[in-house]
Amino acid sequence: ATLVHDDVVDDSNLRRGLFSINSLWNNKIAVLVGDYLLSKSLQLACSEDIDLLKIFSRAIAQMSEGELLQIEKARLLDITEAEYFEVIRQKTATLIGSCCEAGARSVTENKEITTQMYKFGELMGITFQIKDDLFDYEKTNIIGKPVGIDIKEQKMTLPLIYCINKANHKDTKWLIDSIKNHHKNQVRVNAVIEYVKKNGGLNYAIIKMLEYKQQAHSLLLTFPENEARKSLEKLLDFVTERKS
Repeated sequence: ATLVHDDVVDDSNLRRGLFSINSLWNNKIAVLVGDYLLSKSLQLACSEDIDLLKIFSRAIAQMSEGELLQIEKARLLDITEAEYFEVIRQKTATLIGSCCEAGARSVTENKEITTQMYKFGELMGITFQIKDDLFDYEKTNIIGKPVGIDIKEQKMTLPLIYCINKANHKDTKWLIDSIKNHHKNQVRVNAVIEYVKKNGGLNYAIIKMLEYKQQAHSLLLTFPENEARKSLEKLLDFVTERKS
């Protein structure tokens, strides 16, 4: 539901390489489909356990707050690294954290375990989103040029934020102007991508991604070794090694 609505907010025609609902139909249909999926998810949560409803209701509220914060920062172009992490914590990590918490809650009422599983999911979610942001600089289209979708949508992600913070006044002004006034110009977008690559933006983001992965893995190791833990370790590896 949130992904369907997200494509409407971002005016995105593709979702993981496939046409989005709003591109196949229109925004009105997409909003209604998203609402329907949301209502069904809440019905399922209600039928199982009131605590599950609380978990998902909290997640939905935080994800909406994160989306609004990202929109505000895209308009002002003044997002800090701390604010970036708050955005992805709310938008992505909250959802994955809540899924992990709900899974734990379905088999135990131990508050310490469910809290730890939420934290694991949150850390994995941040790792996931940083990896996603890296794709904007690593993926190529059919003619071999970087896509730069986030830049075109004026989204300030970690590689770019790092470079803006480290750049001299002249370069900072050029980067901000590029995002603010030339984000539809593919040549200018490509130039920004190359600047970020050459000035350590990707390397910095990778380092931060691996730091969060390590935190998540360390938390997993506090649980007994069994097939469930091994599965989550494999999932954590997939998050950082995936190609799409």
